[in-house]
Amino acid sequence: MTKPTSIIGASVGRVEGAEKVNGTAIYGADVHFDDALWAKILRSPYPHARIKSIDTSRAWKVPGVKAIVTGKDEPEHYQGKSIRDIPVLCWDKVRYIGDKVAAVAAESRDAAEEAVNLIDVEYEELPAVFDVLEAMQPGAPVLHDNAPAYDGAPAEIMAPAGGNVLNKLTFGKGDIEKGFAEADLVLEHTFRMPIHHQGYLEPQSFLVKIDDDGTVNAWASTKGPFGSRGQFAKAVGIAPKQIHLQAVHVGADFGGKSGAGELPICYFLAKQAKRPVKIVLTHSEELTAMNPDHYTVVKVKTGVKRDGRMTARYLQAIHGTGAYAGMKPGRASIGGAGSATPYKIDNSYMEALQVYTNTVPCGFWRAPGAIQAVFASESHMDLIAKELKMDPAKFRMMNLVGEGEENALGKSWSGVKAKETLKAALDAAGWQSPKRANVGRGVAMYERGTGAGKVWVNLTAELDGSLTVFTVAGDQGTGLQTVLCQTVAAEMQVPYEQVRCRIGNTADVSYSVDVGFGGSRSTNINSAAAFQASAELRKKLNAQAAQLLGCAEDQVVYKSGQFSSKGSKRKLLTLSEVVNSTDAPIAVSVETEVPRKGSSTSFIAQVAEVEVDRDTGRVKLTNFVSAHDVGTIINPLGHQGQIDGEAIMAIGSGLMEELTHDQGKVTTTNLGEYKIPNILDIPKFKTVLVKGKNGPGPYEAKGIGEHANVTPPAAIANAVQDACGVRIFDTPVTAEKVYAALHGKA
Repeated sequence: MTKPTSIIGASVGRVEGAEKVNGTAIYGADVHFDDALWAKILRSPYPHARIKSIDTSRAWKVPGVKAIVTGKDEPEHYQGKSIRDIPVLCWDKVRYIGDKVAAVAAESRDAAEEAVNLIDVEYEELPAVFDVLEAMQPGAPVLHDNAPAYDGAPAEIMAPAGGNVLNKLTFGKGDIEKGFAEADLVLEHTFRMPIHHQGYLEPQSFLVKIDDDGTVNAWASTKGPFGSRGQFAKAVGIAPKQIHLQAVHVGADFGGKSGAGELPICYFLAKQAKRPVKIVLTHSEELTAMNPDHYTVVKVKTGVKRDGRMTARYLQAIHGTGAYAGMKPGRASIGGAGSATPYKIDNSYMEALQVYTNTVPCGFWRAPGAIQAVFASESHMDLIAKELKMDPAKFRMMNLVGEGEENALGKSWSGVKAKETLKAALDAAGWQSPKRANVGRGVAMYERGTGAGKVWVNLTAELDGSLTVFTVAGDQGTGLQTVLCQTVAAEMQVPYEQVRCRIGNTADVSYSVDVGFGGSRSTNINSAAAFQASAELRKKLNAQAAQLLGCAEDQVVYKSGQFSSKGSKRKLLTLSEVVNSTDAPIAVSVETEVPRKGSSTSFIAQVAEVEVDRDTGRVKLTNFVSAHDVGTIINPLGHQGQIDGEAIMAIGSGLMEELTHDQGKVTTTNLGEYKIPNILDIPKFKTVLVKGKNGPGPYEAKGIGEHANVTPPAAIANAVQDACGVRIFDTPVTAEKVYAALHGKA
């Protein structure tokens, strides 16, 4: 049994771990009804085409077919998180290979598959554009005639109507031209990063069941039940409160599972068939049609003095958003341009653009936009250091922000540990130690704050003295439920084993907005809510205990789950006794908005060591060090799990992952072709924690969920240059690219 006083900082096991191991954990695909129909979606074979006609007559003849819906049947239905530009089903045009045109619901998956393939669609092909830079040129085929008119379009950053540039977000300070004029040396480079899929192993699933009274019961693999409910409601034109969306376990997310997905299609089919309808996507559909990361071109230009001091930086990130932008909020997806900012630079201008192309629509990938910007900027840092004939670590150290200093965007923080974090990484990696031939080391840095937002929890003291935390935030593998239980156990001064967590339905609570998972905020906002709920529950319990003890409320002493009166020698009252005196559980609900604390951030420094085979170009990652500026760690086991998982994910991006396409058609259609790291690809890991006390969360905790997955590609590319002298400007850093660069150099 864990003592309440020591639960914060204890490596306790996951509260949901047992049910995941024994198979009782409920994921989206596990929910089923005996009368449920299976649905399949007809997708466009063309990257850009006008729909002239749709004929479903042959499909209706397949035995077992109970409902068919097309874009012609349900036109003008759009969905999206912020900007609603995604047709639920296309009725006039398709804009990528995989765009949704029709759907069939049948008694079996086989019947639905057969029927959907018998739907006849007549298309008129239109010119298409696949390259993000070509899409920006005058005369390029235009995907959306008037994107600023879409519902939810962020007017302050939208580009003028008529082209493929959707929006632009800018950051900066000082006088950029003045900064370049003051420089002794100006260097400019262009970097590219391909599309990445989030690589989660659980395909998304969706189920809708409509009750006789019109209540819409829904289940979906989503990390944001309330946000998904709102998107679903807008897409089909019903009130959000009419929808009861049940939170379920999510088999990983990494930014890809926060929307309504195919719930609107399920709804239209269920409404027509008057039966529940279920869609379970295949891995092929996930890879070809479900919001991977953006293809991005990043240009970086820096002015620097001969002594190594940077005077100016320009950074432009051009993100190919694919055919639609509704898979992410309007501003957040392009904020990564401002990520490469742990350095002192007096003059800067950074901009990020989203551009439509006739390719798969893109969404969030862990730390949206940051991995692209940081790959470019941190690779660029090494190229500057090389030009200056300076050690790249020394170059970074002299330009890093310190306490009271501003970064390139005019931000300053308290408790700054940038240099300490870099030194910790270098020391752990043996940066100055001798290396064998063809072995190189590369370093990269990043800074990221802790997210904020709205959240709700309910906390109940049960009749048996146990405590139940209720949330609508389902589990996605981060250990949130465990953190909630640890917080409650600490604040209520009870053993950890006395607290349990339950997830439920959007109909179980009275409010309608939360931010779900993501943004490195889950621990911060949810533990803050649990912290507040514990305080309010103790007030209620104290009031009841005062009546039983015959004293004023301010005379009640609560310690270790027991109540007494100051100065009284009467027998202590247990938590169970106080609750039972009311004959019913005692509960409190907390809805709160946790603000972002701008004075706090976290610094990350990572060092990769690689060995390059000059005969083949093969890059072997042998050692990897990750140093983190952290606050109080609530659960060290979960904390380290996040770091390890993030680093492995980004190593995949750096060395092997690429969602390829040919004329808009995705060619990596399964996890055999889209390679993610396996156990043989994982190097020796070493984590160094640089501890501080300036975290914004309860107990001064900091976020960790999107920190270690940003810098590895840059660290790897820098290490390759150190090992063999060649610079790879586009990821992944494959043997073919390294060999070609070596051969060309020779």
